[in-house]
Amino acid sequence: MSSEPYSATVHRSWAADLDPPTLYALLRLRVDVFVVEQNCAYPELDGRDLEPRARHYWLGGHGQPEPVLGCVRLLKEPDGGYRIGRLCLAEEARGRGLGRRLMNAVLAEVGDGECVADAHRELVTFYESYGFVSDGEPYHTGRVEHVPMRRVKREHAR
Repeated sequence: MSSEPYSATVHRSWAADLDPPTLYALLRLRVDVFVVEQNCAYPELDGRDLEPRARHYWLGGHGQPEPVLGCVRLLKEPDGGYRIGRLCLAEEARGRGLGRRLMNAVLAEVGDGECVADAHRELVTFYESYGFVSDGEPYHTGRVEHVPMRRVKREHAR
């Protein structure tokens, strides 16, 4: 793992505006990380990627959309809240603060809104640094333990 700067641009798209090659690259990265690398057979394609209110963020190397170095998905839930999920980085992009760049981009859109996430046990501290708190009992998806987390709506100072 190198600590030298990595040139990457954050890209954002509504689900309906994703071109097929980009969608394929996002899904491939997620399967490579969550299913293959973590040896966790589960239904990664959950039917939510193309919802009308789904937004996808990804990091493209050297200012270009390809290759995809990391991604995260933001869903608008029926109750008006947000769900952050599918945050992952390619192995060669880890340890360079790129996960924070993705999370900062997503939370800039969420603003003060309430949102939830299901964090891998190893990333609980990462989510806590953004104001998330544990919101339920840990559970396993295959071999990976997750912790339900919630970031409550922040009240503006008056």
